[in-house]
Formats: sequence, structure tokens, C-alpha cells
Amino acid sequence: MHFEILVEDQSGKKMLDILIPKIVDKTVHTFIVRPYKGVGRIPKNLMATGDASKRILLNELPRLLRGYGKSFINYPAAVIVVCDLDDKCLKAFHEELYRLLDACNPRPETRFCIAIEEGEAWFLGDISAIKAAYPKAKDAVLRAYVHDSISGTWERLADALYHGGATTLSAKGWQAVGTEKSLWAERISPHMDITNNLSPSFVYFRDKLRELARNDLQV
Repeated sequence: MHFEILVEDQSGKKMLDILIPKIVDKTVHTFIVRPYKGVGRIPKNLMATGDASKRILLNELPRLLRGYGKSFINYPAAVIVVCDLDDKCLKAFHEELYRLLDACNPRPETRFCIAIEEGEAWFLGDISAIKAAYPKAKDAVLRAYVHDSISGTWERLADALYHGGATTLSAKGWQAVGTEKSLWAERISPHMDITNNLSPSFVYFRDKLRELARNDLQV
């Protein structure tokens, strides 16, 4: 099975480039993680071509899925779309994504994996990995987190890891936030135990990849 994995930013790519080989056997399966420059929103006109040069994930998704549907006919491949829920309603967002997928003909094998609230929830699902990467991380901040809650996920991780916390980091601008998120991905991901992560949205992502890989080997 080949996995085309679409993520909304560079930090997501850095995390998944490390984690996916822990989930599926890369000597049997292949994958490419393709990062975009933000999540955006699904266009109302699902046949719109969008502006590919801007590389905004959801804006481009109708065009991308149509292309994958045509490219992957009779080829063992799946598209995995990974993005943050942020402040959206999960049920409504899933329905919107599947309407988009159903509009594709042919329809590519696709799974939508939503990090709740943000990708940092997957790090917070493994506090031991955070502590291995950042031994001075603030335990009280980490342990107060309710898994996959809508509670300012990246801000909580910043409060635990960054000198001055989320307030200081935010004041430096979004570029500084993005740089720090990429650093978290590089440092924490190698320590993560994919079997015992407590984030339900990470478990869903992990199990969907394993399910697709297992089904491919049984064909």
C-alpha cells in the first residue's frame, strides 16, 4: 500500500515522517507526507480549481482528491488527510469532508484524520515522550490537560515547555510559533510510544493506517 498523507503545515510533516514508520512497515509499504501552508476551508464550489500556488490544504482538497481518484485507479494507494479541528464542529466537518469525497468520480480510497483540537494533542497523549525530550517540562501543566479537549492545545504545550509560556511565544508572531511547533515535532516524536498514546484522535489515525495496510496484504 502507498499512503499519500496531506498535512496542513511543516510541523505536521516532521511529526509524521518520524511516526509513520513506527505504525506501518516501511519495507512493505510506502508513504509521502505532503505539507501545505495552512488549513483554509473547503470551497463551496467543489469543482473549483483553486490557486495551487498558495498551497492551502482544504482550499485545494477538491482538486487534489479528484486527481488522486484518477491516478490511483487499479493501484493500491490511499489518501490520508490530517488536519486540526480547531474550533469547528467535528460532526459537521466530517460531513462536509465526505460530501467532498462523494463528489469525486472516481473516488479515491481516503481517510480523514482530525487532530482534536490541534496536532499538539498527539504529543500531549504521551507525556513520557514530552518529558524525555524536555526533562524540565512543567508537570502540573501537562497533567491538567484533558485528552482531545478544546482547551488551547498548542498554548498548553507552550506553557509547559517554552520560557514565558504561550503569551511570550505568541507575542513573537506566528512565524515564531510555527518554528517552535516544528522543534517540538523534531524533539518529541522520536520518543513517542504509538501503542500507548492517550489521544483518541491519534489512536484513530494509527488504527486507520494499520487497517489499510493489513487489508492490502490480505488482497
